[in-house]
Amino acid sequence: MTTGVRRRMGVGERRQQLIGVALDLFSRRSPEDVSIDEIAAAAGISRPLVYHYFPGKQSLYEAALRRAADELAARFQEPTEGPLGARLLRVMGRFFDFVEEHGPGFSALMRGGPAVGSSTATAMIDGVRQAAYEQIITHLGVSEPPARLELVVRSWVSLAESTALIWLDGRRIPRAELEVQLVHDFAALAAVSAAYDQEMAGIVLRVLPQEPADGPFGELLARLSAFAPDVPAVPAQRLPKP
Repeated sequence: MTTGVRRRMGVGERRQQLIGVALDLFSRRSPEDVSIDEIAAAAGISRPLVYHYFPGKQSLYEAALRRAADELAARFQEPTEGPLGARLLRVMGRFFDFVEEHGPGFSALMRGGPAVGSSTATAMIDGVRQAAYEQIITHLGVSEPPARLELVVRSWVSLAESTALIWLDGRRIPRAELEVQLVHDFAALAAVSAAYDQEMAGIVLRVLPQEPADGPFGELLARLSAFAPDVPAVPAQRLPKP
């Protein structure tokens, strides 16, 4: 007969375990509602031992935030083959997977939680946004993005973030519809910008021919075409003069 012996964890392994436990708890409840005692109990260790590895909940929260930020940034990585609309739709699917898995923690992070005012936390959040921005620019195949393109992409990343926060508050709109709508939002932002800038117009005209009729961008055009006949004509006197 053999007797089971609990294996002693090394310092790095124990830290990673605590980060994982904390991230799981922060993902199910707002971080300010999770105590060190709960984290210790979930990890199967004593409260003083938690403080041996982390000086306080703030430092543990930031460590968990770093893991979450790295994971969220990875959700925007996508092979550059195929139509842009389909790629963005897959990205949105993975983004909302993360939001759904880490709802309370995601909400606390973006709206304010125990890391408010922390320069480390702010830098990590900005890092995720920058990673998302760079991934989208890569998909557009632009090495030196013009100012209007940067505005479009950064605005869209912010829109995706705020849309996810609103969706978490009641989930009143089907998630799949929002994922498609956000892809359509990107197309709309780019199209409006193209109407004002020749360089943006060139980027849009380069992307559109690669989009299939049954893809997200094709669906947007079909929806707008169906909507157009019902739009009342604008009286001539209200039209801007050329």
